[in-house]
Amino acid sequence: MPDGKIAVQVGERQLVLSNLDKPLYGNGFSKGEVVHYYAKIGPIMLPHLRGRPTTFVRFPDGTTAGGAFFEKNLPRGAPEWVQTVTLPSSGSRSGRGPGTITYPLIEDLPSLVWAANLAALEIHVHQWTIGSGPKRQAPDRLVFDLDPGEGASVVECCRVAERLLEVLTADGLTPLPKTSGSKGLQICCGVRTRRRDRTSAYAKAIAEQLAYELPDLVVAKMAKNLRTNKVLIDWSQNHVAKTTIAPYSLRGRATPTVSTPITWDEVRACRTTAELTFTAEDVLNRVDEHGDLLAELGTTRVALPDR
Repeated sequence: MPDGKIAVQVGERQLVLSNLDKPLYGNGFSKGEVVHYYAKIGPIMLPHLRGRPTTFVRFPDGTTAGGAFFEKNLPRGAPEWVQTVTLPSSGSRSGRGPGTITYPLIEDLPSLVWAANLAALEIHVHQWTIGSGPKRQAPDRLVFDLDPGEGASVVECCRVAERLLEVLTADGLTPLPKTSGSKGLQICCGVRTRRRDRTSAYAKAIAEQLAYELPDLVVAKMAKNLRTNKVLIDWSQNHVAKTTIAPYSLRGRATPTVSTPITWDEVRACRTTAELTFTAEDVLNRVDEHGDLLAELGTTRVALPDR
């Protein structure tokens, strides 16, 4: 093999990995460690990815060097065995009208390791899956992204999440929390609906309700001047064109933090950001101890109530 490249067997596929010693994080966490993390977490992570068009955020020179970029289309040179789906895009900002996007589908462990080898540190997915045709199915996930403004943190997000739990549970949903792996918290629910816009409308109504109930803590509008010392409930990630960081995905920060499923007891107990900051090593240990704390996401789907 050329210098810096090695061949490895992942399941039934042989992959060529490169530059495994290259640091991708400011603390020295290397590309080889990124690949190792995704290879180990794969069996737990893959059920949350299958059937969902994937967007990568790639960091070819690491998280501190700049040059990161979003990639929706299948990267050039992808192995022919990586599954894909081609769908109409949601339109073009250039005014040239809609085109198509060929998304990768991360359906198996070789595909996940392949993505890791591209320095695709962040893996983002939609709240819907692909049906026959192929075409977009109606959403089967509902997500509330709790994003702290300046002066707030994940601690304030946890206080908002406690109230969100009460509201969603009263509506018959089963909310499950995870960290964003960055500054905030995300609350996910399995849902059933026949309309693509129902989850956005429902999430917006809930966000506005909490902003009314807790005006000193919650906002439901994006404007940054409204968000100081408060938590934005970002309901817009339920839009058909939007994606959310996948469970167990790394984040492109100074250290290899992960979007980590947590328990409601951890939410209630949280008083410092450190309590809900988890690295790749932490997450592998947590999975050994707790299994997949988001396993119910696919088994607790209920019809959205009217709002």
